[in-house]
Amino acid sequence: MQPYFFPYLGYYSLIKNTDRFILFDDVQFIRHGWIERNRILKPGEGWQYIAAPLEKVTLGTKINQVKIKSTEDWRDKLLRQLEHYRKRSPFYSQTLEVVKESIALDTDSIVELNKNILIKTCEYIEIPLTIDVFSSMQLEIEPATHAGEWALNITKALDGSEYINPTGGVDIFKKEQFDTAGISIKFMGNNLTPYSQRRGVFESGLSIIDVMMFNAPEQIRTLIDDTYLL
Repeated sequence: MQPYFFPYLGYYSLIKNTDRFILFDDVQFIRHGWIERNRILKPGEGWQYIAAPLEKVTLGTKINQVKIKSTEDWRDKLLRQLEHYRKRSPFYSQTLEVVKESIALDTDSIVELNKNILIKTCEYIEIPLTIDVFSSMQLEIEPATHAGEWALNITKALDGSEYINPTGGVDIFKKEQFDTAGISIKFMGNNLTPYSQRRGVFESGLSIIDVMMFNAPEQIRTLIDDTYLL
């Protein structure tokens, strides 16, 4: 998976169901995706973005070359955006500490920041995480002829027997290639079962921050396990 910023529950479902999780950072960065931002509740109704500001990059810049803008005090801004949770969220204090630990890493790399976010949040939720960054692995893999072949070639290079992908990526893969290589491929989604956000309308698919605000770690693990396969 590409390295996401405080991702949603489905991302953690993939983590929990894999023996090895690889941050794929050696492809083109697309601005305004999930790499530098995600969504939380906003006061009143609806949702708002939280984000790490990035330096401007040219078209074709790889994810591992993208830098966080050091001139902006984005950490304090993010923490201020969470303050409205204090009155309604039973796990506000615990979640705030996890967020602070997650963003405290002294780095200008969005990849390293997001890796640390995953490490700290998985520690809190108590799910196992074995994580690597693709560009640092020095793997010798076969060239990919189409987008779905990256995963196949990486899995082959690691002597893996099964690859799991989110359900949204079904169309880019050629199952027969995996069958020929003796590798099983599965597509996993999360049902995003509603939990109490202590307001009228449930906002689905928000950042793990929102999930942690309203659920104890054991409840979060139950939500993470609420998956389906295609």
